[in-house]
Amino acid sequence: MPHFTTEDGARLAYSDQGRGLPLLCLAGLTRNMADFDYLAPHLPDVRLIRMDYRGRGQSDFTGAATYTVPQEGKDALALLDHLGVEKAAVLGTSRGGLIGLLLAAAAHDRLLGLCLNDVGPVVDGAGLDRIKDYVGRNPSAPTYEALATKQPANMPGFANVPDGRWLADAQKHYAQTAEGLRIRYDPALRDAFLAAFEGEPPDLWPLWDATEGFPVAVIRGANSDLLSAATFREMQRRRPDGIYAEVPDRAHIPWLDEAESLRAIGAWLGRLSA
Repeated sequence: MPHFTTEDGARLAYSDQGRGLPLLCLAGLTRNMADFDYLAPHLPDVRLIRMDYRGRGQSDFTGAATYTVPQEGKDALALLDHLGVEKAAVLGTSRGGLIGLLLAAAAHDRLLGLCLNDVGPVVDGAGLDRIKDYVGRNPSAPTYEALATKQPANMPGFANVPDGRWLADAQKHYAQTAEGLRIRYDPALRDAFLAAFEGEPPDLWPLWDATEGFPVAVIRGANSDLLSAATFREMQRRRPDGIYAEVPDRAHIPWLDEAESLRAIGAWLGRLSA
């Protein structure tokens, strides 16, 4: 796995595959570049660029103070610079979408477009509370198979899940050890996450408004507890020219290989290539 070195000396893992339109895929909070494994086979004619944020996956653990959206946005731009990519489309899942929104405002001229997977300018409190329960903690299940068996009950809002998907997810996002399953990220991410959501939430609507000028798409799990239906509607009102899709039988987050997700992403990429 290749790495690049950031300005402060952190070594971050990345993947750069294919040719065509540069598509930077940014993963969820505790996830890594494997977040997009289900989508990747459906993405012909793109240069698929992925990264493990600092503190996740195969990247260096650099401490809670560095696990912030602004730092991760800076790292994303550093990766594009490392690869010599002047402009890229950004597809952001959850935390990755928040990074994408920040880049829309802070580095607008580096983005060709933005697609958000189940996240928006308002992060619903119910979803935040659920994430606070698990972030930074190892699962109680001792094996991949045991966790996969528990997931249908642990993940309300999901139905008609492809065979083997919960097992594949467990294998991507946890490490099997003699002591049981272990998270593939720095436990200090918990401290960073809790600190980020202390006090009144910031107004992120100006970041969504900053997407004006390039194509946008938003995918929402129909049962999401993080991106509310009301926020989803307001995003459409502010950007009526965007592409919007709701994925039935999905909560937070869709895997992006659902038919509704693929149609939205395909239409969005079509606008970028036009």
